[in-house]
Amino acid sequence: QVQLVESGGGLVQAGGSLRLSCAASGSIFSINVMGWYRQAPGKQRELVATISSAMRINYADSVKGRFTISRDNAKKTVDLQMNSLKPEDTAVYYCNADVTTAPSGIRRQDVYWGQGTQVTVSS
Repeated sequence: QVQLVESGGGLVQAGGSLRLSCAASGSIFSINVMGWYRQAPGKQRELVATISSAMRINYADSVKGRFTISRDNAKKTVDLQMNSLKPEDTAVYYCNADVTTAPSGIRRQDVYWGQGTQVTVSS
């Protein structure tokens, strides 16, 4: 079984910064893409940023220049540094990982989600 555990959410004033962290654990053979998504009240979940095992990075236009995603393959972690936060960044942020496991020697690929962490930006 694979678990993603997030930390680092909270309340911050507009213009402030927060850092989110996510650690993957379990019977993991490899992790391809890791990323962060968010869901604001009444809205659909949306991509924030993703990073591949080869460190290819993709950002949503709304966070480019303000957020930085990073990853440690050895530790199986992904972080999201969020600067210049805006009230519209308020949402529950979810860690996501495309994970290959190998139960009984047979590889399988699944997408896993963390439990979510609340980020609230006050104006």
